[in-house]
Amino acid sequence: MSALVKSYAAVDLGASSGRVMVGRVGPDSLELTEAHRFANRPVRVPDGLRWDVLALYRGVLDGLRAAGQVDSVGVDSWAVDYGLLDADGALLGNPVHYRDSRTEGVAEKVWATVPAGELYAATGLQYAPFNTLYQLVAARDSAQLRAAQRLLLVPDLLSYWLTGEQGTELTNASTTQLIDPRTRTWSHEIASRLGVDLGLFAPLRQPGDPAGVLRPEVLEETGLRAPVPVTAVGSHDTASAVAAVPADGERFAYICTGTWSLAGLELDAPVLSEESRTANFTNELGLDGTVRYLRNIMGLWLLQECLRDWGEPELSTLLPVAAKVPALRSVVDAGDAAFLAPGRMPERIADACRASGQPVPGTPAEITRCILDSLALAHRRAVEDAQRLAGHPVDVVHLVGGGTRNALLCQLTADACGLPVVAGPTEAAAFGNVLVQARAHGLVGDLASGRRLLARTQPLTRYEPRGDTARWHEAQDRLAGG
Repeated sequence: MSALVKSYAAVDLGASSGRVMVGRVGPDSLELTEAHRFANRPVRVPDGLRWDVLALYRGVLDGLRAAGQVDSVGVDSWAVDYGLLDADGALLGNPVHYRDSRTEGVAEKVWATVPAGELYAATGLQYAPFNTLYQLVAARDSAQLRAAQRLLLVPDLLSYWLTGEQGTELTNASTTQLIDPRTRTWSHEIASRLGVDLGLFAPLRQPGDPAGVLRPEVLEETGLRAPVPVTAVGSHDTASAVAAVPADGERFAYICTGTWSLAGLELDAPVLSEESRTANFTNELGLDGTVRYLRNIMGLWLLQECLRDWGEPELSTLLPVAAKVPALRSVVDAGDAAFLAPGRMPERIADACRASGQPVPGTPAEITRCILDSLALAHRRAVEDAQRLAGHPVDVVHLVGGGTRNALLCQLTADACGLPVVAGPTEAAAFGNVLVQARAHGLVGDLASGRRLLARTQPLTRYEPRGDTARWHEAQDRLAGG
């Protein structure tokens, strides 16, 4: 390999699968290959839903072995969840899954101490029942939390096991609802009022900071030769994915698609207005002082759960049939917390349509079309609302992540938004992870230059909007009961 080309391992953990990807970066080249992919299957035990974090770590080690010698490793994952360590650094039980029921009713208890408006003005985080803050309040009287000496968010926990060094990466920390997005550091006032001990958290790290080197035991397990540095990346997978949006300039919206859809804008400062709070927009931190101003939408979780219920039929055969189902016949609110828990998703979607007086989808194709129409409609609402609330107009929507493989969803999103949709890259989080490592090691310049490199080297598909948006406006009114 040329001395000008370096190799980086991106550990990218999603809510349903994990992967170790190898990125090879040169002055005008960027290649990504999959070294290892593994399932992420949570486990329900007597006290609730848990992540099988040891199986994930096993997958990471297997992936690093398959990756071969690399110049650096970076870890990103989903947000909000964490592991607790005792005084010896041992894990106190498997991390609780964000879909666990322990946070039911907790937000109201929090708001009794810090009203929702005050909480938003201080932290900029949208309401989501599983935010780390609510999880910590729910766990306040637990034996585990009383015994804990350290709290590490999931990607930081895996980095700790790889290196023996502890840190809290900022982009993921910003999803805890304990960070002030204006100062980009902890909100000590909010933590104090709610009885959260910020001393549990390891020192904050920035994307690009060194995070240690692989331990001798890890080197032996993976066959890698020392030293192999670990680099802090945008460890929230959405932060890495947004870093890999191949946009030119500032007039763009993005939709990071996968189990969730994260739709919004990249801004220089947070939007902390009451109108923004009631619209349920969040201000998470990104690279280089940016703010990810976005709305969480339930995403392809709805379809994933239906496919599981139907026995995992091939999506490639289902989508062409769904494309022939009449458009916007029935839609549901893709942001409704009623769809958060697993199980019986086709029935729950049918029930929602029935309750709103719409035709009830019955076949897999009809339910699939309902889901994709509903997601496109939610994308439209988020992009429109973000522009209005931030005073930041856009000319194009960049759609990245797993949803780029779903051409019907991409086209429907263009139709709904009335804007061109540029789809790609699919492995956006891994690309962003790799680019941050490459930048930390001097191979890539600023955020804009990394995006230009992506645009030059990766296949992108452009979808032009079809028809007018009036029918989408009517569907939106119907869903709102107007």
